[in-house]
Amino acid sequence: MFMPSNARIATPLIAAAATLTFALPATAQQSDTDVLFDLLRLPDILSIMREEGLSYGDTIGQDLFAGPPTDEWHSKVERIYSYDVMVGMVREDFELSLADVDLTPMIDFFGSDQGQTIIGLEVSAREALLDDAVEEASEEMAATALAADDPRMDQIQTFITVNNLIETNVAGALNSNLAFYSGLVDGNAFGGALTEEDILTDVWSQEPEIRTNTTDWIQSFLFMAYQPLEDSDLEAYIAFSETEAGGHINRAMFESFDRLFNGISRSLGRAAALEMTSQEL
Repeated sequence: MFMPSNARIATPLIAAAATLTFALPATAQQSDTDVLFDLLRLPDILSIMREEGLSYGDTIGQDLFAGPPTDEWHSKVERIYSYDVMVGMVREDFELSLADVDLTPMIDFFGSDQGQTIIGLEVSAREALLDDAVEEASEEMAATALAADDPRMDQIQTFITVNNLIETNVAGALNSNLAFYSGLVDGNAFGGALTEEDILTDVWSQEPEIRTNTTDWIQSFLFMAYQPLEDSDLEAYIAFSETEAGGHINRAMFESFDRLFNGISRSLGRAAALEMTSQEL
């Protein structure tokens, strides 16, 4: 099950046998939504996304500010990427998105040994990609497999198509960039010189590069994550993704992260605007 990523993209789910942890049986206090939330290991994913976000905040500081990012800037970024707030928002929207949906097929699939292996592999791969060297090696490995017509890459491409990962992630990235610009404008970073038309033109001009980067990242991430899987396991995942339940969970994942990412991006824009204007004084 692949989900949206901070400044990268979204992804259905996420897996890696070495650090596999199985969810505990549901207690009487847990709703089906909570059970599914934990089976998907969304708290773990959000922790990784927070680390991605802190690194992204540092990149913003280096790119936009006249001098090196200040301690105050780092503190602002840490507050924006509050883990508790992130989990709370995603959990709330996850529940709303799946209201009135029968969660039994999802819990059955992701609660199985097969489903938990897949989730574990996705989580471990996502965590490994925090290392730039691992990310570079992963992209090279996927590019080589693609050029060699590796059958596993064919499965990956089918999985991507079934879950509509490219279009959904590209749209999410464009919306996040638009929210960031809006935050900059809210903070008066450009003294009112940047119009809405200017923002839309600039954001849309990024679409080809975002599409290329998104495609490369998704392919490399999934190819690395699913390497330990048997072909039959990945085929089962693809088959589940094609069901009504698979469509519901895929949509819920993207909807659950949409408000979070747009809110974070807008907050980062506002914080960056304040930092820029204070440096000018």
